[in-house]
Formats: sequence, structure tokens, C-alpha cells
Amino acid sequence: MRPRTSDSRDRTVLSAAALLREYGASGTSVDKVLAHSGAPRGSVYHHFPGGRAQLVDEAVALAGDFVAGLIDAAARAGDPVAAVDAFFALWRDQLAGSDLRAGCPSAAVAVETTDDASQLARSAAAVFGRWQEALAALLVRHGLTEERGRGLGAFVIAAVEGVVIMCRAERSTAPLEAAAAEIHELLVHALNPGT
Repeated sequence: MRPRTSDSRDRTVLSAAALLREYGASGTSVDKVLAHSGAPRGSVYHHFPGGRAQLVDEAVALAGDFVAGLIDAAARAGDPVAAVDAFFALWRDQLAGSDLRAGCPSAAVAVETTDDASQLARSAAAVFGRWQEALAALLVRHGLTEERGRGLGAFVIAAVEGVVIMCRAERSTAPLEAAAAEIHELLVHALNPGT
């Protein structure tokens, strides 16, 4: 039985996101995506008339939406410290589940120097901005000023992205554990100044 066209498209985008996490944009070719997804070659040209750039862009958006959904779900729980702890736990699980090989697709494309680099950087910036806004809104709802909430939201995203890179380079989750503990304490004190 042949997969439905939408299944082929979805598999292709998911495969592109998975490969971006490990190999970056320059290491994620259409051939690798097809081999990983099992999708027929013609499906790429049918579903992604913009070619590889469109495919990578959609993979970044998909991965960004996934993490944004996790942030939003944690934010609905109401505890901003627990939400940020969960954000770090997500990356801990991603790293552990990939033998410290998988990073963030948005970070992977943000540092690219290919012909598609400017569009991919804009896509990554949109993803990071969405995550930052979600965290900032949560922090503001819990008493921080808009400026402080935005600053801490940006700091958390920057810390997570940086620490994921460090973990991959050092082949250890120790940097993530240290950053998570420091940011936990920072947020506890920022949200409860008397403690």
C-alpha cells in the first residue's frame, strides 16, 4: 500500500527536522532527507516547489511549533519556574535520547552561511522570538515588569541554546545541569524577591 501524499509530505518535513538537529542545514541534503523519510523523490518537488530552502524552512517552523507548544503547555500549568525547568528537561531528554548528537534545528540554520542563510536566519529568529514572548508573558503574569520579563525570557532562550551546543561539544549534560540549576535559582529570586 502506498502512503498518502500528505503522509509523504509530513514524513519529509519530520525527517528534515531530525537531520537538521544532527547535521545542520549544510549537512541536510534533499538526498539525505529522502533516504531518511523513505519518501519518493518526486514528492519533494511536488510538495516543496521552493526546493531545499522551503523544505528546511518548514522543518524549522515545525520544530519551533513543537517546542512552543511545550512552552505553552508548561505555562498553562501556572508556575513559571516549573515551566522553565521543564524547558531544560526537554533539552536534557533530547540530548540523552540522541547520544548528545541532537541540537536545535533553529540554531543549526541560524549559523548557516549558504545562499539561503538570510531567509533561514529570519525563520530561526521568528522561532526564538516566539519562545521568548511565551516565556516573557508567563513571567509578566507572575509579577515581573514587561522589561524584566522580556529580558529573562531572552536570557533563558539564549542560555538553553548555548548550553545545548556546549553539551554536544563536551559530550556531557553537565553544562545543562549547571545552567538549569542557576536559572532555577535566578527565577525563584526574581519572582519572590523576599526569599
